[in-house]
Amino acid sequence: MLKDNLKTLRKKKGLSQEELSNQLHVVRQTISKWESGLSVPDAEMLIMISNFFETPVSTILGENIEEKDENDLKILSEKLERLNEQLSIYQKKKRTKVILLLVIIDFCLLLSLILLGLLGSPYQSWNNQDSEWMVIKTLWHSFEWIYFKVAPIFIIGITVILGIFCIRKNRL
Repeated sequence: MLKDNLKTLRKKKGLSQEELSNQLHVVRQTISKWESGLSVPDAEMLIMISNFFETPVSTILGENIEEKDENDLKILSEKLERLNEQLSIYQKKKRTKVILLLVIIDFCLLLSLILLGLLGSPYQSWNNQDSEWMVIKTLWHSFEWIYFKVAPIFIIGITVILGIFCIRKNRL
């Protein structure tokens, strides 16, 4: 494994044993011994080899690089396929949550609009002589006026935007 991988990496870079030994600051016989399996580099040397070839130490020590290269495309395509499936599922769940949230918001706005309409304007029967009640009455009236003017537009706007988004993306 190590011996085969080291030889493969050296040949891929187009280096001789002599050139590699110069780069790693060892004698050529050391490289020869590593490649023939008579000895192995120590941990520091493995890190230097890893840095030189820009390959993780685990790859140098692990399975044969040639075998790995042959299967890489198939393994990579399988992993990408699984990632795409997971991403698709995640996006569907996210889209469903967003649509559900928007429907709930629309429902709550519509329900509160109906309730406020049925209640009428309770502040009209409040005592106008008390200044504190006049402030509250003014705030309530402002809220009610803005709510009745903005909420219907907001409900229609959210529904239209959601509909356009779903139709354009062919989501519904």
